[in-house]
Amino acid sequence: MSAPVITTVGVPREVKTAEHRVAMTPDGVRELERRGIDVFVETGAGEGASISDDDYVAAGADIVPTAADAWSQQMVVKVKEPKEEEFGFLRSDLTLFTYLHLAAYPGVAQALLDAGTTAIAYETVEADDGALPLLAPMSEVAGRLAPQMGAHCLERHNGGRGVLMGGAPGVRPARVVVLGAGNVGWNAAWIAAGMEAEVVLIDKNLDRLRYVDQIHRGRISTLASNRGAIERSVLEADLVIGAVLVAGGRAPVVVDEQMVQAMKPRAVVVDVAVDQGGCVETVRETTHDDPTYELHGVLHYAVGNMPGAVPHTSTYALTNATLPYITDVAVHGAGGAARRDPALAHGVNTHAGQVTNGPVAEFLGVDMVDPVDALA
Repeated sequence: MSAPVITTVGVPREVKTAEHRVAMTPDGVRELERRGIDVFVETGAGEGASISDDDYVAAGADIVPTAADAWSQQMVVKVKEPKEEEFGFLRSDLTLFTYLHLAAYPGVAQALLDAGTTAIAYETVEADDGALPLLAPMSEVAGRLAPQMGAHCLERHNGGRGVLMGGAPGVRPARVVVLGAGNVGWNAAWIAAGMEAEVVLIDKNLDRLRYVDQIHRGRISTLASNRGAIERSVLEADLVIGAVLVAGGRAPVVVDEQMVQAMKPRAVVVDVAVDQGGCVETVRETTHDDPTYELHGVLHYAVGNMPGAVPHTSTYALTNATLPYITDVAVHGAGGAARRDPALAHGVNTHAGQVTNGPVAEFLGVDMVDPVDALA
């Protein structure tokens, strides 16, 4: 077993509003500790996910009293992008591994560049076939949550149309339109269909639509994406779920304000893509504490960290996916891991004040430096 390049990993408590996930489980700690990598967990970091300090200690972690202690390690693993109160912890000899969504949060990008931090984004780790292995588990959770949140918002006392997702005998069910058939969209459509709603799934990838049609045997209707199809579908919808993704870039707007104005009174929009800018023009990011707002008579749900609502499930799903990559970065260093694994190289967003991911650089309007060259 080779000696690790990074020997200390910090796990701070998340500070984003109502974010109760934590970046590592006790099993993850144990896996790193057995490789000679010491893990320092901020006290209370796992409370929201029903993981106690004692659970971490039993796995071999050191519990530290402050965020500064966790951030002072060679590598820090998080769930969400650093908030402004955490910018002071960024530094040039730090490797940060977390969800970043820099196209949606240019202020975070600038803070990382100013500090010279090596920042690796879960959401841009991309395999040769286009799969996003570290985004997938949270996409699945968010997708499965979206119809649940939409159903809640459709209840009249929550501001919705008063429509039951599955209808009732002799009464038409809710009409749900899902935009995008990736991991988020497919899971959202699957759960909505399971709730016995009438579901339409729209995507420009016909092969993906064929796959969904074969799996669900017509239970989910599929439509090729174009403005006319989207316009007609949104007009008839009780619930619209936005699930359009561009890895590393801003989500394209596929539902404009005019379409929202034409929707049924008290219809609901759940835009899961809001953490990448949103695919519905009228969307602005909300929080779990204040998740909805009404605009043009339509109720909008646009929480930027939806999986944070189910932090126990989300934390374990996330660590299952991230742990092999975290281990590779610790054992080989960011540069060594990027050279060994092209998928992880795509994940490197910034290093030494340079942007090292193409879509992020394009959105920020700066030149991109190849991550392997930058880390050499």
